[in-house]
Amino acid sequence: DKATLLVDGERLADRLARVLVEQCEPVLEIGPGYTSVPAVREEPPGRGPLAAVAAGASALADEGTLGATIVLAVDLPGVTKSMVRWLCEHPSTDSVIPMVDGVAQVLCARYSAEALLASMRLVDEGARSMHALLDVVSVHEAGPDEWRSVASAVAFADVDSRADAAAAGIELPR
Repeated sequence: DKATLLVDGERLADRLARVLVEQCEPVLEIGPGYTSVPAVREEPPGRGPLAAVAAGASALADEGTLGATIVLAVDLPGVTKSMVRWLCEHPSTDSVIPMVDGVAQVLCARYSAEALLASMRLVDEGARSMHALLDVVSVHEAGPDEWRSVASAVAFADVDSRADAAAAGIELPR
């Protein structure tokens, strides 16, 4: 379970929750509740990132706090406070998607309220891909010239294999 992997003795879920809480309000965990921040689940669980974004959007809408929102996957050990702050403060009113080597970093991005509403509609229509969302909303693709002052490309690397984990300094269970 990626959320429970350790980096410098801290679980990935706890690390990202801490980074987000220091920069954002409110903060939601979309999942089973690994952290101390409020958690919501997509239904059914495990339907993928678009369903998770839609579940978070629905919870924010119910609370009356739907607005531009940072979305981070739990398996991004290189995310820092400065990256999150940069996403929060980016001047674009569109969704802000960092681009690394031509690849959209859809799970380390800021989505507009319009995009969050669209995510709910797309999930209701059966869509499962985050890229389906990018096809229907206004997006600002932020290249390295924009994010390089707060991060290197390595900071956007996710953990999908043992090699990724080793490169990120993650302690794997035996």
